[in-house]
Amino acid sequence: MLKLNEIKTKSMSTTRKSKSHTELNPIQVSLLRLFNRPMSEEETLALKGVMVDYYSGLLEKELAKVIAKKGYIQTDFDEMLNK
Repeated sequence: MLKLNEIKTKSMSTTRKSKSHTELNPIQVSLLRLFNRPMSEEETLALKGVMVDYYSGLLEKELAKVIAKKGYIQTDFDEMLNK
């Protein structure tokens, strides 16, 4: 298991080589510290589920805003699917 400073060092070295990666932000570092312990597969899957649910909720809210702003109705979606 990588230690936190090894992860941060690897991330920082990757950052210097490629512009597509950035340094870890404070929440990422905090999460790495929080989860820097052995976890069962069950715990890992449960945590992934929590994160998927959270981001799925954010996506649904954003989608609802776009649908309302554009005024889409079911027939619009049907037409998009049948193009």
